[in-house]
Amino acid sequence: MTVTAGPVRRTRRERKPSPWRYVAIAAILLVALMLLDAALTNPNFGWPTVGQYLFSAVMLRGLLLTLELTVVVMIVGSVLGIILAVMRTSANPFASRAAWGYIWFFRGTPLLIQVIFWFNIAALFPQIELAVPFGPTLLGFDANALVTPWTAAVLALSLNEGAYMAEIVRGGLLGVDRGQYEAAQALGMRPRKVFGIIMPQAVRTIIPPTANQLVTTFKNTALVSVIGLADLLHSAQVVYALNYQTIPLLIVAAFWYLLLTSLLSYVQSLLERRYSKGYAPRSQPAVKEAQWSPR
Repeated sequence: MTVTAGPVRRTRRERKPSPWRYVAIAAILLVALMLLDAALTNPNFGWPTVGQYLFSAVMLRGLLLTLELTVVVMIVGSVLGIILAVMRTSANPFASRAAWGYIWFFRGTPLLIQVIFWFNIAALFPQIELAVPFGPTLLGFDANALVTPWTAAVLALSLNEGAYMAEIVRGGLLGVDRGQYEAAQALGMRPRKVFGIIMPQAVRTIIPPTANQLVTTFKNTALVSVIGLADLLHSAQVVYALNYQTIPLLIVAAFWYLLLTSLLSYVQSLLERRYSKGYAPRSQPAVKEAQWSPR
């Protein structure tokens, strides 16, 4: 008698699809058809106007400014976030509490308030001065001339972004095994050298949420329209203020936001797949049942 491997038997009993599944599918299709019918038959959507302004120069200039603002904010916010994360995890209680206070304040106040505050900073400080405490003034600038709408937007978005990036980087640093720190310190390495060893290991957990934060930052740039910066949304507002085609121009802006957000989300999925290699749980191979068969 010998033992041979027979066909794989399913251990779980197959369940028939619930009738509620078909009800849900029918309801979803019904809603989708209703929305499609409304979009195609309602003239107030103004699809000819959408096509007219979709690739117009004014909208493309606004899109370009939005992309430029997103890149600048992510670079400044990431650098600031790394500095704050190192301070937050530092053994120095003063540095750690200062970083905590920064993160607490900028995460706890609405971003729109921060944008408006920096745009109106001249009402608080008409002159921005660099001076020795209780001493002479070294440099002085007119706040209205120094803080333009672009500067206010970069300041507000970057300082806010730095708070969120600090928590992302801190989470990545805390995800590295503590033994790595202890081993580096036991070898007498300086803090800068230790950071150079730990940071590459933390990148695996830092990159995916950073990509997600990039998508969020790209959408948050729409808030700068309230201070008159000619971003994508503000460009649409200027146009519909002239031709009163509010809905079509908002559709144009939404189209570009959706398109770029989808592309960034795709890049995010690639990064997550790339940095999860070697860490994702592997599927267990199917175990074949042994069968007795006569020789």
